[in-house]
Amino acid sequence: MNSLRFTGIAYANACGDDVASLMKPLTNHAFARIRHISALLWELQGLGARNAGEVAMPTIALVDDDRNILTSVSISLEAEGYRTMTYTDGASALDGFKTSPPDLTILDIKMPRMDGMETLRRLRQKSDMPVIFLTSKDEEIDEMFGLKMGADDFIRKPFSQRLLVERVKTILRRWTPKDGSAPKETDAAKVLERGLLRMDPERHTCTWKNEPVTLTVTEYLILQALASRPGVVKSRNALMDAAYDDQVYVDDRTIDSHIKRLRKKFREKETSLT
Repeated sequence: MNSLRFTGIAYANACGDDVASLMKPLTNHAFARIRHISALLWELQGLGARNAGEVAMPTIALVDDDRNILTSVSISLEAEGYRTMTYTDGASALDGFKTSPPDLTILDIKMPRMDGMETLRRLRQKSDMPVIFLTSKDEEIDEMFGLKMGADDFIRKPFSQRLLVERVKTILRRWTPKDGSAPKETDAAKVLERGLLRMDPERHTCTWKNEPVTLTVTEYLILQALASRPGVVKSRNALMDAAYDDQVYVDDRTIDSHIKRLRKKFREKETSLT
């Protein structure tokens, strides 16, 4: 297993840590060869995990029309043990999700057939899985709009693949997938109840007046931080610490956007809320 992981990391390093270094287009043969090697590494790692009785790693969906990014990011994630699925546009991704839903999606904004914003809009109608946006744009309005639609994080191109992998780990570490399996017994002490609000961290569920409130991972963590100590004023920095890893820089306006979305969702359940 260790030798396989080192081999995967070697391939990831060969592609370069920064996607900007991958400007030379891959030929179809090279692309197919790298994907074949990557798939082989995954299958061998999965076999070793099953033999060792390890828990299966999460599946990450990559949606981008740039093959270089699909290849390099896949290799980096698979070197860490994740399984990946790749799509070149939003429409094909949504079709694939119907039969093979991932645990997290990394989504480009500008793509043919269906762009990232429309893909996220349709995805949020049926799922609250974590979504990380990739964007080559440097316009604040795109980031704000994406966050309002329910994105959990934004990464601008060119980006460090190590940083992307760390953000994936951070979000998944705080996310409990709703995979349809038998629920675990919840420790009653962990259930947070504040008046009409009830939050179950084990199942990642939130209700108001026993009505479910659908929240993204980041929204849930922010609300949990606020509800854990009612009456105590939380600074933006405190909310950032609760919702993001220490290695991730977050602008103040990002937290503001999440708070606005939380207010909107609860106003839909209770019009008297201010």
